[in-house]
Amino acid sequence: TVYEGRYKPYLYKGKAYKRNDSSTVEVDRLEYNRLILEGCNQTFEEITSFNQQLTFAKLETEFIRVMGIEKINKDILKTLELYSDQSGFNNAAALLADDNQFTGIDIIRFGDTIDEIMDRESLENISILSQLEKTLQMFRKYYQYEKIEGAERKCIDKIPEKAFREAIANALIHRMWDIPASIKVSMYADRIEISSPGGLPAGISEEEYLNGQISILRNPIIGNVFFRLKYIEKFGTGIMRINHAYRNALIKPSYQCFSNSIKVILPVIRENYDLNEAEQILVNILKRKEKMSRSEIEKAAEMEKSKAVRTLNSLIEKKILKKTGAGRG
Repeated sequence: TVYEGRYKPYLYKGKAYKRNDSSTVEVDRLEYNRLILEGCNQTFEEITSFNQQLTFAKLETEFIRVMGIEKINKDILKTLELYSDQSGFNNAAALLADDNQFTGIDIIRFGDTIDEIMDRESLENISILSQLEKTLQMFRKYYQYEKIEGAERKCIDKIPEKAFREAIANALIHRMWDIPASIKVSMYADRIEISSPGGLPAGISEEEYLNGQISILRNPIIGNVFFRLKYIEKFGTGIMRINHAYRNALIKPSYQCFSNSIKVILPVIRENYDLNEAEQILVNILKRKEKMSRSEIEKAAEMEKSKAVRTLNSLIEKKILKKTGAGRG
């Protein structure tokens, strides 16, 4: 039995191990380095950058626009925890610099099948602020259109821009930057999928992540810069803000947590979901009360069991309803 200690990593016969389900496996070099950082109470973004010849034109432009400063200087960079006199620029500074050595965001726009690639852009070795901006530009190209109503011209979102911006900003803030992999943004006709390298931070469960109960910033320095630039409004509210943007939509966003990645799926909001009469009746009932048992739904709809089950299963397949629990029958 090995209890958790403060000064990681602990070695057995010169090797470090971790528990994986019911087995014990030796950790790889990357995870070993993370244990060393954790034992020193340090994060990857705090490590001194390999490149010390960094420029910050994009960061300066954004701070002038939002904060009203005249220019970025060493004192501001120190305040943002991007620079110190002892060790120079850190990895967080490199990520925000105009040029760096990091992978970024890989965006693919698919056609009718995944074999049909309509557009692609790989954003790497540039400031994560520029990555966010260019990703939003591509989003607007495919998921926004203008609609003329009378004398007004309105911009219509197929997917709420607030939700997409929040998902990308959170991916940049919370991803593991020591993994040489890109954030994958897959654009489809009916949805966008955003996959971010790195699973949930240690000490937070999937339920806590989805409910926004606990916020553990993997990259707090970058998170603070995004907060100051108003890219995010409050730490730990990303999932709640994405869900709020879909509050009136029938099909909601979904989230998948894996051991080494997190995926956010944002569906296109449609005016017509091709519901038949029975499906519309059940949807209207569940709009008034979000959680009901099958028997309660049958009673409220005055519908026989076999028809109710067929209709519910159809709505589940269309991802309009979600079934939880496993009651008998």
